[in-house]
Amino acid sequence: MADNRTVTATIGKDLYRTEVQTSVHSILSDEPADMGGKDLGPTPGDFLRMSLASCTAITLRMYADRKKWDVEQIRVVVSSEQAKYKTIFRCSISVAGKLDAQQLERLQQIAKLCPVHKVLANPIEVETELPTLT
Repeated sequence: MADNRTVTATIGKDLYRTEVQTSVHSILSDEPADMGGKDLGPTPGDFLRMSLASCTAITLRMYADRKKWDVEQIRVVVSSEQAKYKTIFRCSISVAGKLDAQQLERLQQIAKLCPVHKVLANPIEVETELPTLT
């Protein structure tokens, strides 16, 4: 996933309302009320699950279209849980259309090739910097 685009998150004093912005889109992120937020938008963890779900759905749609398969709808539900020393993502995929068992098996293989899945399934390095003020 060679994507060098930048996303910016800005938070003020309004707990925990955060504006998340790309070069052309803006959305709010927040925490639920029981965590001190106002539940004005998805949580950061929701965005991670949303990234995997949407990338998987888009990848499957692209593949089905390229193969000219009769696929009416693709639904991807992603949940996650913290286990000891790792995070487990569970993707449940349902496909509406006229597909045989071999085509469905191939879609399951293709789902694992979506760019976000590849990033999450491999080692990740995060470099964080906070310049010191002089």
